[in-house]
Formats: sequence, C-alpha cells, structure tokens
Amino acid sequence: APKNDPAIFALALAAAAEDTATRTAALAALPKVCRTGTHLFQFAETIDKLRGWGRGLRRGVAGWYAGQEARALAYQLVKYRQRDGWTHTDTLRLAHPTPENDTKGALYRWVTHRDDAAWAQGETTPEDAAQAFIWAFERAQKATSVEEIIELIARYDLPREALPTQWLNERAVWEALLARMPLTALVRNLGVMSKVGLLAPMSDAERKVIERLRDTRALRKARLHPLAILIAQRTYANGRGLRGGNQWTPATRVIDALDDAFYLAFDAVEPAGKRTLLALDVSGSMSMGMVAGVPSLTPRDTSAAMALVTARTEPEYHIVGFTTSLLPLNLSAGMRLNDAVSAVTGLPFGGTDCAQPMLYALEKEMKVDTFVVYTDSETWAGSIHPSQALARYRQETGISARLIVVGMVANKFTIADPNDRGMLDVVGFDTAAPQLINDFARGDLG
Repeated sequence: APKNDPAIFALALAAAAEDTATRTAALAALPKVCRTGTHLFQFAETIDKLRGWGRGLRRGVAGWYAGQEARALAYQLVKYRQRDGWTHTDTLRLAHPTPENDTKGALYRWVTHRDDAAWAQGETTPEDAAQAFIWAFERAQKATSVEEIIELIARYDLPREALPTQWLNERAVWEALLARMPLTALVRNLGVMSKVGLLAPMSDAERKVIERLRDTRALRKARLHPLAILIAQRTYANGRGLRGGNQWTPATRVIDALDDAFYLAFDAVEPAGKRTLLALDVSGSMSMGMVAGVPSLTPRDTSAAMALVTARTEPEYHIVGFTTSLLPLNLSAGMRLNDAVSAVTGLPFGGTDCAQPMLYALEKEMKVDTFVVYTDSETWAGSIHPSQALARYRQETGISARLIVVGMVANKFTIADPNDRGMLDVVGFDTAAPQLINDFARGDLG
C-alpha cells in the first residue's frame, strides 16, 4: 500500500472475518503490517469497532509485543505512546502477553503498573539497555536544565517524542537531536530548527544539514521521493508551515541543498519499466490553485516535476502536452525544474481532452504500455470519451495498455470505466501517489 492506513484497515477487516483461516492469517501478519506502536493503535481502534476481543485477537496483539527485541520495544513504548484514544496500557491489559524474559516483564509492568517499576524512577541507571532507555525517558520528564536534557539525548539516543514540549524551543536541544536524526525527520523539522535559530548562516548545524541533504546514499536509503523533497523545499522556502502558526526565516543555503536533493533523489525511484506516454495538461488553469494533498504546489509545478522524474527514471518514455489538441514537449532528463515549468507555460491551447494521448499514439503508430495523464480538474472535453479511445487503441494495436488519469485539484470527476481493471483515476496528489501510479503501471495493482 502506498500508505499504511488502508493496509491496516484491510488487515482489521480480515481479522474480523467469519472464516477462521482468514482471521488466523491476518493476526499472524499483524507485526508485518503494524510496524510501529501508532500502527498498532490504529489497528486496535479499527478492530474494536468490528468485533470483540476474543482469545485469538488477544493472542495476535500479544504476538506483536513478543516479536519485539527488548531495546526496540522500549523505543516503541516511549516514541509511540498514544493514538486514536489508545495507549500501550490499553493494549497490554487486553492482550496479557507472557514475557519471555525478566527485561520484557519489567517493561510490561512499567507500562501497566508504574508503581511497581521502582527501577524506572531510581537514581541509579539500570544496567540493562532497554530498562536504561525507559529510565532516561523518566529522567527527561523531571529534568530542570537544558544540560540534563542534552546529556540524556546524547547518552541514550532519546527521540524528540520522548522530550517534554518545553524543551523543544531550545536551540541546544535541537542541536543534540540533529546528531543522530533520521533524514526523513530532518527534512520534516527544517522549519522548527530554523525557528529556534539552529540553522544560522555558516553554522556547524547548517553545514551538517546541507551535507546530509546532498548525500545520495542517505537519500536512497531513506527512500525519499523527489516530490516529497520538492514539497519540503517549497514549504521551507515559504517560511511558514502548512498547518498551525509556525513561522521561520529560511536559510538560503538549505533551500539550495533541498533543490539539489530533489535531483539526487531520482536515483531512489523505482521505475515502472513500461513504455510510457506522459501527457501534461498545458491549459492556463494548470497554473491556478493548489494541488489537493500538496498545498505548496500548483498543478503545473507538480506535473512538470513528475515529467522530470519520468524522464530521469523510465527507459522508454515520450512526453506530450495537450488541451483540445496535442504536441510533443521538449522536456529532457537533464532539465532543471524551472526550465520544465517554463516549457509548459504560455502555450496556445484551449479546453481539456484526455482522449488526445491515445488518439495521438494511434496516429503516430506508437507502442505504449501506459498512458499517464496529468490535469487539474477538467478531464473530458472532446468528441470521444478517454475510455473509448483507450479501448480503440487496445483493439487496433493488440497492446493491453493501461490509462492513469490524475485530476490534481480533486474536483469530482470520473474517467475510468469501473469494469476496466486497466484504468485508474487518481483524485488529488500527494507523496504516496507516485508509488501507486508506478505499481499500477507495472500491473502490481488492478
């Protein structure tokens, strides 16, 4: 699944099935799908509305805890403490897992009976690594100085979620967190780090952030899609968050590093490996409004960015622009994003006809496996419906081509024939959409 929420929901449905084998298989898969405490709480909230907590469900949730190594479990208990009205206290009391060792037993008692966990409140650090992590978390809740918080972060690798909120306005605290912060978290917290003054010009922190953003290997390991980095860059450069009232003064060199990261991240994209015709709506409305799911980008920006991703990653592709007519676009893998946006701006076209790419491919006798259409909200303004044009292309070429239509503004529209497994409508667009599109193009979905 491009996002885990649908997978968790599907797992809960399977775990509530009448068929015993289905329920058993679903609960056995629980640790694979619910990889964090947050996921487990989402599952608990969903399953709680579907069925009661019988022996099988309790055993399945107990297995989630039993499958965790003690230090990793301590991290889960601290970082992911609650979600959807659920806590580890709730799930542990329902599941009653049997601890495999004394350390696991101590962790369970700390969650369910804090009064019995004197080691967590004591002055002496426990020798066991898992218990020491819990001890450090408890010490952080009572800390009275920045120096104490920094020492706990450095010695026990406490994450941001383990710290009381009053310390998250301290520059020195964020500097300590930055030392071992995962790259995805770093990108997500750039605004906060600038707000507290950590990313000052020519500072060590700014240099460290820039180096990590330009680390191709780290970008590949983090599996950050270029679109996610582009969204982060636009949001950071705007100097204000998409939600809430956070504001900051962006660092110019960090903005430049994010721009470089956008292109470096192309190496992490898994191509569909199909002959792809990418059709971009170039009508004037593409420069108006924001993409649903990506408020910092216009449909034109997003479609141009995805065109560059396609050009850089797919072995066989062709890119065209369309409205009521169509022409090839001079977009190449080596282009910068600003140049790509300029290339699809100011072209003299009219309405929007999503059948044009299939008709064009027929006319030019092109062999296409996947048609991908990016538009804002207008999706059909021609004499033949896109689904009919696709059927005609399949019939005349013998190719079982697929069609993906992305309506990025998310107005109500329907292009795909619900009886055609080779057609997909994408309503809105976010960082999960590119993976979904590639999976569908490969035939892994649908």
